[in-house]
Amino acid sequence: MSDQPLWSPSPARVEATQVMAFLRETNRRHQLGLQTYRDLHAWSVQSPDLFWDQFWDFCGVIGEKGARRATNLDAMPGATFFPDARLNFAENLLRRSDERDALVFRGEDKRTDRLSFAQLSALVSRLQQALKALGVGVGDRVAGMMPNMPETVAAMLATTSIGAAWSSCSPDFGERGVLDRFGQIEPKALFTVDGYWYNGKVQRVGDKLRTIVDQLPSLKAAVIVPYLDEAEEVAKTLPTGVTLESLLKPYPAKSVTYERLPFNHPVYIMFSSGTTGVPKCIVHGAGGTLLQHLKEQRLQCDLRDGDRLFYFTTCGWMMWNWLASGIGAGATLILYDGSPFAPTASVLWDYAQAERITLFGTSAKYIDACNKEGIEPARTHDLSSIRLITSTGSPLAPDSFDYVYRSIKSDVPLTSISGGTDIMGCFVLGDPTSPVWKGEIQAPGLGMAVDVWSEDGRPVRMQKGELVCTRPFVSMPVGFWNDPGGSKYRAAYFERFPNVWCHGDFAEWTAHGGMIIHGRSDATLNPGGVRIGTAEIYAQVEQIPEVLEAIAIGQDWDNDVRVLLFVRLKEGFELDEALRNKIRLKIRTGASPRHVPAKILHVRDIPRTKSGKITELAVRDVVHGRPVKNTDALANPEALALYRDLPELRT
Repeated sequence: MSDQPLWSPSPARVEATQVMAFLRETNRRHQLGLQTYRDLHAWSVQSPDLFWDQFWDFCGVIGEKGARRATNLDAMPGATFFPDARLNFAENLLRRSDERDALVFRGEDKRTDRLSFAQLSALVSRLQQALKALGVGVGDRVAGMMPNMPETVAAMLATTSIGAAWSSCSPDFGERGVLDRFGQIEPKALFTVDGYWYNGKVQRVGDKLRTIVDQLPSLKAAVIVPYLDEAEEVAKTLPTGVTLESLLKPYPAKSVTYERLPFNHPVYIMFSSGTTGVPKCIVHGAGGTLLQHLKEQRLQCDLRDGDRLFYFTTCGWMMWNWLASGIGAGATLILYDGSPFAPTASVLWDYAQAERITLFGTSAKYIDACNKEGIEPARTHDLSSIRLITSTGSPLAPDSFDYVYRSIKSDVPLTSISGGTDIMGCFVLGDPTSPVWKGEIQAPGLGMAVDVWSEDGRPVRMQKGELVCTRPFVSMPVGFWNDPGGSKYRAAYFERFPNVWCHGDFAEWTAHGGMIIHGRSDATLNPGGVRIGTAEIYAQVEQIPEVLEAIAIGQDWDNDVRVLLFVRLKEGFELDEALRNKIRLKIRTGASPRHVPAKILHVRDIPRTKSGKITELAVRDVVHGRPVKNTDALANPEALALYRDLPELRT
């Protein structure tokens, strides 16, 4: 790591941030002398009730706050925030109804759309009336198997406006993957499309929908949104099928009404993406989700009214839910669906330039892919509007930091962020008042008592350990669906360290007070009893031009564990001994001799989840001859066969 930051904010920029405005208000309100973000963070975790109370006021949350700020703050789980509050999630997002852009959409080069806040409000009103006519009400569920398009945002807002819970996945999910999710929550309505575009090709979903709808007996309607202009034909083949146009026809637009409900009333049902069994249904409350998202957007990302917010995501990833909340901060949402490299490798940078995007959010994998493709938007595009670049999904390698500042934009904070579906937000993310250091996430989130603990439960500094949160926070799940006693919920996060959230990430504090995520704890390698994060290996391998991507696992061998590395190569290259030695040398010198794999093998594909994360656990199971319990969680389950019964792994 470098002794010099890659980027530092000017004093004027620091003073103008919303987080410093919030700090000054904290000092005024509580007669304190806080001076820095770190001071504010320490206060926010010592007094979470006061912090969230003040943030409610700072954002002007619409609703009744109630008398009590929090109860039972020493219990995790068990703590509650704002137990007397009443609010509606959608009411706090759909604050405007004017002619300014609310949603801008591109589906590769096949479709574009643009909705003003007035048009969005009108669509939400009509959807709300239609859902009520179907019998959808407080506590019911509505599902979406949808692309990241304007109708998806509108359907979510209509659903949550009446107190029902929204749950979504992307239309590339297989039949089993959809039914494993929505079959558990029994939705009354399903929003989906007649098909979608990916990489320039039509992907029809009609056959799949017939199986799905037949096995969801709770459905009153399967609403087909036109994307390929074949909605009528698809709707006719489904027993409860109806086109969006037909659904809305009886209902003229009027003012949207809102059902105000308790703070923890379910707003979203999310799903774990693992391959170890049927997905867990994680229930998130309206109030906690709203406050966490607005805090992250306004204080950590400095998102402002009138900004243009882009995140490359599908509706099967929690970053879609995060993106949707941006209208609550007054931002225009810039939506994209399809391949990020179709019709050309620069399509997202073209979009950023054309729509004057201010916050450009993407994945570490996309940044690495741009680097490997040799894309240099700094030379080819006007990206002067971009004030912040964020990356998530997996750890952002140090080499990718260099690439962004060299080839994308030099005068911008690059914020790696990390959290998850489990918390509907981030544990560690950006601090707009501080420098960006190569390979590091800047800071713990406000209100999040994040730490790194050793295996015996002691806090450690500049050592690898378990990422934990030692105090309650507003966006903890309400619980898991169909877990009446809460035993599954407690087992998932609180059994490792009593009364402490253990997140399952392998992490390390840095000398600058930032954090490095070394990968998932359950995917760590343990050769000779030393724990190694897979991200440490990937950070080195990604720098080798011949390698497109890699996956590392531990193989049980000779009463120990040996490290295996599988690499997918650029076209025209082969994995000969010279390239193997190049990879070994890079890992040895860039990480350590302990990180060097015992075996390096070439594969044509690497299995990944629907949200794009590589799946070390599934590969490890296949290598050891164990069944993978939930292949429907994978975008490319056929890739698992490439790792089965390999003769090279028998010696």
